[in-house]
Amino acid sequence: MANTYDDLNALAAKKIAEMADSDTVELKSLNDDELLKQYQDALYKLRENGVNKIMELNQNIAAAKKNKMLDAAERQKLVSEWTAQISEAKKVAAANRQADADLSKHAVNYANVLAKKVIAGVNAEQDKKIETLKSFYAKKAEGIKLEAQKRIAAASSAHDKETAKYELKSALFDAKNKRQTELDRCNDVKNQAFTEHVQMNRTLRNGKTNFSEDMELNWKHYVYNFKATKFFLDNGLYIAILLFFIICVIIAPVSGAGNLLTLPNIFTILEQSSTRMFYALGVAGLILIAGTDLSVGRMVAMGSVITGLILHPGTNIVKFFNMGPWNFTSMPMGCRLAMALVLSIFFCVLFSVFAGFFTAKLKIHPFISTLATQLIIYGLLFFGTTGTPVGSIDGNVKDLIGGRWVLGVINGELVTFPKLIIPAIIAIIVAWFIWNKTIFGKNMYAVGGNSEAAAVSGISVFRVTMGIFIMAGIFYGCGAFLEAFRANASAGTGQGYEMDAIAACVVGGISFNGGIGKIGGAAIGVVIFTGLTYCLTFLHIDTNLQFVFKGFIIIAAVALDSIKYLKRK
Repeated sequence: MANTYDDLNALAAKKIAEMADSDTVELKSLNDDELLKQYQDALYKLRENGVNKIMELNQNIAAAKKNKMLDAAERQKLVSEWTAQISEAKKVAAANRQADADLSKHAVNYANVLAKKVIAGVNAEQDKKIETLKSFYAKKAEGIKLEAQKRIAAASSAHDKETAKYELKSALFDAKNKRQTELDRCNDVKNQAFTEHVQMNRTLRNGKTNFSEDMELNWKHYVYNFKATKFFLDNGLYIAILLFFIICVIIAPVSGAGNLLTLPNIFTILEQSSTRMFYALGVAGLILIAGTDLSVGRMVAMGSVITGLILHPGTNIVKFFNMGPWNFTSMPMGCRLAMALVLSIFFCVLFSVFAGFFTAKLKIHPFISTLATQLIIYGLLFFGTTGTPVGSIDGNVKDLIGGRWVLGVINGELVTFPKLIIPAIIAIIVAWFIWNKTIFGKNMYAVGGNSEAAAVSGISVFRVTMGIFIMAGIFYGCGAFLEAFRANASAGTGQGYEMDAIAACVVGGISFNGGIGKIGGAAIGVVIFTGLTYCLTFLHIDTNLQFVFKGFIIIAAVALDSIKYLKRK
């Protein structure tokens, strides 16, 4: 067998030398090359009773464990037999490992050289075809225009002229579409040639990928499918915001505001984003199912007031419905922190479930149910506390959770790292895991995309909707707890936060039409929106004018989302 492998490698070396002396090859596809077929056959024989058998037997074992038709004894018998066969297959795999690696290496090397020639030939052929198509359709367009001009000149009435002009536009539009279709086919052929090369290498490596190949494949796929209109439709808002940030960075020193692009400023933006991240992650789930939440700001106030009351150093000055004032300093600080966090989450979840029930059970739009919840919480908080701030929380614990770590002096500035960024990062990771790695997350997308289809497929729309509201309440409760470490809490804390959270999600690409969006987009949206506000404040722009900027961004984001939705329909 070794001689066979040596013969294959020798033949490959000979062909590589021959290809070095020629510009092109006759092949149109790597799958037509006889030597590559021989390499594949040889590698298959090496792997058949080794690595391939191990993979097959492991799949059999996994299927048997899930097969409810098998009784325990039969399942155990099959698993034992397959486990014993895996042990034998591992011996074969170990014996063939070096031969497999060497042969695979030579095969991939030959495939790379051959593919380079094949791809060059395909690209040259398709480029020539593209030029021919462009010339053909340019002449066709000219012919259509000349024919239309004759019809317009010969028209005896205004109506006939308008008809001829309309038919001219229609004919040009059809010709343009046909031209683009043909050009797309040429690009698809070029893209397929490289895709085939990558797939061949993966086959020769027994399914193992290569980072550089994957990156090049993704880049070529992007280039071949690039459409300027789609690119600007998808990224136009981000480009505009990026230009705005660049202008702010340039204007700031000129206007005397100072250097905007410094580490302290960046960390400040991230610190301000940290608590708002929780609110955006909560409302993102509701937007995903084509809903919204207007109670976010009041939830923040409620959780912050609870946290402030429990962590206040000494006797509170606030009475709640004439109960109190309280003094929790006799309790251990750890218990007070746990109590504040749990109660903040509990009450946020309680009111979120209240709104969610009416949405999930009675099909009331979240706009109405959360508006009602907002008003209820607002009234209870202001009536219960008479609007009095609860005061600051204990200084030691405030610094422990909401303080900063000193990083040192950089460029003459003291740089500190905000501790609140850490819980925000954890929240993003948790939300990403729920959305992308759980059945509940997949069901969220299904319900958001088409709730009726989801119900027919066996998904409980009621449970998913209630789950989203509960998850939102948990995020609000955590964010409200941390909000108390940034400012003195009162019934007015969090005013307008719901608008910022919703806007951040929309800017981040979570569609109001439902079923579209990613957690990463929501997180980026929060940072973008917070950064926008910080830049305007840094440049001493009036607070009232800042609302104008925010309004334009929100309407632009929703308008672009609506246009994309209409195009999909």
